[in-house]
Amino acid sequence: MVNIDYLKDFRNSERILTLSKLIKRDCARPINIMEICGGHTHTIMKYGLHTLIPNNINFIHGPGCPVCIMPKERIDHAITLAQDEHNIIVTLGDLIRVPSSNSSLQKERARGKNIKIVYSPFDTISIAQQNPDKNIIFIAIGFETTTPMTASLIERVLRDDIKNVYFHINHVLVPPPVMAIMDGAKINAFIGPSHVSVIAGAKIYQGFVDIYKTPVVVSGFEPIDVLDGVYRIVRQFRQGRCEVEIQYKRAVTWDGNIVAQRMIDKYLEIRDTFRWRGIGDIPKSGYRIRDEFAFLDAEKVFSDIFIINEPIDDHKLCICGDILRGIKKPFDCKSFGKSCVPQNPLGACMVSNEGSCSAYYRYRTVS
Repeated sequence: MVNIDYLKDFRNSERILTLSKLIKRDCARPINIMEICGGHTHTIMKYGLHTLIPNNINFIHGPGCPVCIMPKERIDHAITLAQDEHNIIVTLGDLIRVPSSNSSLQKERARGKNIKIVYSPFDTISIAQQNPDKNIIFIAIGFETTTPMTASLIERVLRDDIKNVYFHINHVLVPPPVMAIMDGAKINAFIGPSHVSVIAGAKIYQGFVDIYKTPVVVSGFEPIDVLDGVYRIVRQFRQGRCEVEIQYKRAVTWDGNIVAQRMIDKYLEIRDTFRWRGIGDIPKSGYRIRDEFAFLDAEKVFSDIFIINEPIDDHKLCICGDILRGIKKPFDCKSFGKSCVPQNPLGACMVSNEGSCSAYYRYRTVS
């Protein structure tokens, strides 16, 4: 096993400045680069990488934050389920603060509703065992990265014959929303998500190259990874190439994790459409539980109480939708850092640790 020294190998200031010089030397044209994943946005802002590239390169922040893209009506589903004293809602941390139509899971928890935050989906098992007389409803979110964990949890529930666990599936895929916003956003190249690619493989971005003629470089999350990814994009333009390239070779392969993919396919399938906050309904962009496991599907088991399925607009002062579509940036929002702050977010982009507004607010002094 290779020992990695992140400070020496991926945060070394001399190597960072060398990459910066190479990018400035070789970039001969304007390039709008969308970093799809919010993790990359945070790296860019935290380390001030946007200040180390030439003015003709512009970072555009993409819809790769799973909490940010959750529409209000899906949060309302969870809140509605939480009103029944026989239900315990289980979810991951960031989602609890995302605003719904008139509340949030955090506010409902403060009002006494049984809502639990877990660090691992498998914590749901112990909660179910400790509360055999309750319905345990796991609100599953995330891109291809976290979907295998939910599939594994489903397998565990079936294997152990646990009768009181249900799943509200909100897992989504990266390629469909990116393709959905391409008409409105002026994007020349992509930095591909790291962890998504570990599971799904770099192959899922080939359509970006084939259809839109945009280079894609799958990069790691460290500052040298990101700048190396930018340099590889610059080099592709300089050499007249357009292809999917893997910078993050220490973790990503072309085909991805086949075992994880098979686990997903065993229990989940692509749903006809999924609604994305700020973008709208996108065909074939999310997962649902397969029909043979419908008895685990909270949307079907509790369908009689899901009365809110119409689109619900964000706060009128919030521009998260435009940010997620790559049209605007956080500083373009009049509410940013004023009426919208992490402690009192108007929109989901300020809530999540992967949200671009959160990144801009947290690292706003980095210049």
